[in-house]
Amino acid sequence: MVVYGALDIGGTKIAGALVDPQGRLLLRAERPTPAREPAETLMGAVTGVLDELSGHPAWRDLSRLGIASAGPVDRAAGTVSPVNIPGWRGFPLVERVRSHPLLPARTDPVLVGDAVAMTAAEHWRGAARGVDSALCMVVSTGIGGGLILGGRLHAGRTGNAGHIGHISVDLDGSACPCGARGCVEGLASGTAIAAHALAAGWTPPAGVAPTAQGVAAAARLGDPVARAAYERAAQALAAAIAATTALVELDLVVIGGGVAQAGDTLFAPLRRYMSDYAALDFTRDVPIVPAELALDAGLIGAAAVAAGSVGGSAGTAGAPAPAPGGPAGAAGARVSGGGAVPGPRTSLPPRGGTALG
Repeated sequence: MVVYGALDIGGTKIAGALVDPQGRLLLRAERPTPAREPAETLMGAVTGVLDELSGHPAWRDLSRLGIASAGPVDRAAGTVSPVNIPGWRGFPLVERVRSHPLLPARTDPVLVGDAVAMTAAEHWRGAARGVDSALCMVVSTGIGGGLILGGRLHAGRTGNAGHIGHISVDLDGSACPCGARGCVEGLASGTAIAAHALAAGWTPPAGVAPTAQGVAAAARLGDPVARAAYERAAQALAAAIAATTALVELDLVVIGGGVAQAGDTLFAPLRRYMSDYAALDFTRDVPIVPAELALDAGLIGAAAVAAGSVGGSAGTAGAPAPAPGGPAGAAGARVSGGGAVPGPRTSLPPRGGTALG
């Protein structure tokens, strides 16, 4: 049996999984991300996840391992410098994972940005199946994104293409840890939503954590400060999505991550603000839908990326179009007639639950 390994490293959690050729998780392991700790403490959490995965009987069949990490990443160098994990700057993550004592010698880790991995997953098995041109976003502790262009995953030279969280939507905005000002991440991430609500006077009820999820719950109950925090986030997201749509002419936008779990608290004002920012004819009425694979998209996408890479070639992945009569994209989205081919000498995970290549 072929088994793919997957790591998904973000500002909140470090997750790992063993994934079968149909994209099903055989085992899932998770540790909190010690995001403010030194580099070796962070690596210790990754090692703990790998230790747990290696104890499963399927580990002996591991053929490839995909690593999805918060970015920026440098796919060629195998290093990561996540904006929301300051302990890692140019950290040689691929080399360190490769040196795990129980990793089979034949298994060469493949690195990609976490949102690019989510995009691969949603294009293979999720909301962007068959869509020719899509933006897939992760709105969580930070904000990332990935692009499907011409029916193919477009990861870019370094693996960071589509990193929408660091588009500036406020020229005079606050400084972002990335070095720029007014980034959408600083306005619309879960961290930013909670911080803005607290600064504006929102007080979480007893027993409720001061998080974006807590703000969403208050907004659903009609709290005006909480609702205003989500309105502000939705406006920033709309500006960034509209700009991206004007640039590459999107057919679909998919939004996942923890903040997307707020449902209409986020999506209703987002769709409303899109009418303000998407003013050109070809940018209007692009469907914006929730991700289908929820919080496991990064793991499934990392497995897809690994499956689409041979001998450490380009760490991108995608999938051929569904067979005639198969699943289509969201209403109004253009369906690709061609396959999504990553790099040279690669085979790809088909959609519809069939086996990875």
